[in-house]
Amino acid sequence: MTEPMHATSPRGPSRRRRARLGRVLAAATIFALGSAALALAAAAVTIGTASNSRLGQRVAVNASGRTLYTLSGESVHHLLCKSSECLKVWPPVRLSPSSAKLKAGSGLQGRLGTLRRSGGIVQVTLRGRPLYRFAGDSGKGQANGEGIVSFGGTWHAARASTNAAPSAPVTPTMPSPAPPSTPPSYPSPGYGY
Repeated sequence: MTEPMHATSPRGPSRRRRARLGRVLAAATIFALGSAALALAAAAVTIGTASNSRLGQRVAVNASGRTLYTLSGESVHHLLCKSSECLKVWPPVRLSPSSAKLKAGSGLQGRLGTLRRSGGIVQVTLRGRPLYRFAGDSGKGQANGEGIVSFGGTWHAARASTNAAPSAPVTPTMPSPAPPSTPPSYPSPGYGY
């Protein structure tokens, strides 16, 4: 009599082990997605401050330490920087993801808020004024956008303090001309015959 032989599958694990492996992978995927969702929900966008030597005061900065700007005459109810040209030069400070929390860094005074722009952009505001970066700044500590007059207003670095007045654009001063002097007096010619 011959004993029956058990066939082993050369193709891989048994059906039970594959099902168990599938359940473990599914649980790991759900855990990873849940963790990512929690991380996104807990994300915060911080608007900090930094001392700017060029301007001689503390200004609002993004997480990379880049100076943030506001446009005079602009508010959340009256946007001046709306064209694609403006938004290329002055990119809005975005709340991304839009579910992120806003956080004021040390030394920042005033209320942080948001406004919804067209195209679904959620822009950060400080004291009711939209915040922007300047494309002409390439790193920390730069404030190359200060005093630029364009797009309907004047751009200023957003001050960290509510009591700091924005600096006026620097204009060269010309020396005033000297007041006219009185003409010299000469003695009258004498008639000595």
